[in-house]
Amino acid sequence: MTILAMADLDLQGKRVLIREDLNVPVKKGKVVNDARIRAALPTIKMALDKGATVILMSHLGRPEEGVPLEQQPDSALAPVAAHLGEQLGREVQVMPQVFSAEQAAALPQGACVLLENVRMNPGEKKNSDELAAYYASLADVFVMDAFGTAHRAQASTHGVAKFARIACAGPLLVAELDALDRALSNPVRPLLAMVGGAKVSSKLQVLEALSQKVDSLVVGGGIANTFLAAAGKPVGKSLCENDMIECARNIMARTHIPLPVDVVVASEFSVDATPAVKSVDDVGPDDMILDIGPASAAALVETINSASTILWNGPVGVFEFPAFAKGTEAVAKAIAANKGFSIAGGGETITAIEKYGIQNDISYISTGGGAFLEFVQGDVLPAVAILQERAKPHSCPLC
Repeated sequence: MTILAMADLDLQGKRVLIREDLNVPVKKGKVVNDARIRAALPTIKMALDKGATVILMSHLGRPEEGVPLEQQPDSALAPVAAHLGEQLGREVQVMPQVFSAEQAAALPQGACVLLENVRMNPGEKKNSDELAAYYASLADVFVMDAFGTAHRAQASTHGVAKFARIACAGPLLVAELDALDRALSNPVRPLLAMVGGAKVSSKLQVLEALSQKVDSLVVGGGIANTFLAAAGKPVGKSLCENDMIECARNIMARTHIPLPVDVVVASEFSVDATPAVKSVDDVGPDDMILDIGPASAAALVETINSASTILWNGPVGVFEFPAFAKGTEAVAKAIAANKGFSIAGGGETITAIEKYGIQNDISYISTGGGAFLEFVQGDVLPAVAILQERAKPHSCPLC
């Protein structure tokens, strides 16, 4: 994959517009989880160290386009800017929504500012050329570094790259693409993928794509229940998609899918539910499968231990409930202990990683959710495709 990298550019004295994904949870005006901010810091610091004036842009939440900020104050990026400033050790000012190219040109050399929530700008979601051209007018160089939004063709992720004088990828985006390429294009085998979630239908394309690439495909959560049903096992009143059973059988025919031999069940979906371990053959009509059992967990740990490359997306049980978290904990710690290459992505996966304190033991933790899954299933990411287009042979005065 050929794309221009920010790391290779001379940015001294240049204005650099960087699209980051700073969409972090904010409560009572404070950032409560800064993982995405921390992931963006190396890119921002690199640009500043190279002598650039940095203009950042990001979204936060799901604001309404064209509605004034005072009518949706929870969409304001001020708390993010304050937290980012603390991390950088310098002030990061939020620019007003009406911010012109002339004002950008007047920024002090070496400044670092943040545009207000881009998803409030009319035309952002529809990838308006007018809005994209405005973004491009603010800087000499556009840097796409928000992998988590790379699957969206929007003005701040895709359109701006069409109009920018120079369009390149930031270090975080490059690292994401390199890690996924390492796991999927030329992996050290055996390659194991673990996909959890509620429904087969929501991850059908991912499962089908992986079934043609991996040596073992582990399924968890509600997805596993559908596969158990496809194998002729009773699932009681567990979450199960009966209309996806034939799809599950087709996937099982293509690759090795180690199904649970025992499960942890309860009569209700509740944190206070009483757990019981049962063989998969003994699940009753009133049982809900909420985790894999100890024998299944032990077998999965052995499978994980033998893998050389691991792609992880999703838990194997309802790990938010302590009584049904042992399966996910065992699997997570086994992946952390594996000496091969591991890449993890998705909101629940990252929550599990943080819960079990294994952040430093996973080779690469992706900042993307939807983008991660779309890349895995082989889809073209619009924001990456436009960078590839812009990287075609040209004379770059900044290289």
